[in-house]
Amino acid sequence: MKIYNNPNVTKAMNIYNSSKKNSTEATTKINQAKDQLQLSENAKEFQIAMKAFKDLPDIRESKVSELRQKIQQGTYNVSGKEVADKILANLHIDQKI
Repeated sequence: MKIYNNPNVTKAMNIYNSSKKNSTEATTKINQAKDQLQLSENAKEFQIAMKAFKDLPDIRESKVSELRQKIQQGTYNVSGKEVADKILANLHIDQKI
């Protein structure tokens, strides 16, 4: 059986195409309301803060050069306790050890 030569299929496709064309024309004539987006003041402030944060350099060159100079001169001394305290402070441990 050849479907593409069937007159009923051709009639159905013609009806489908004409109804599809009419429904598309009707849809384009309808004026639809546009979506709007409003940011709160907090969101705007957050965006400004994030932009400022992203603009910060990853490396604070003044700190690095100061520490590099102290290391080269041999005047940079840090105790193990200070290192351990900084590590624990940065871990934000809520549990008591």
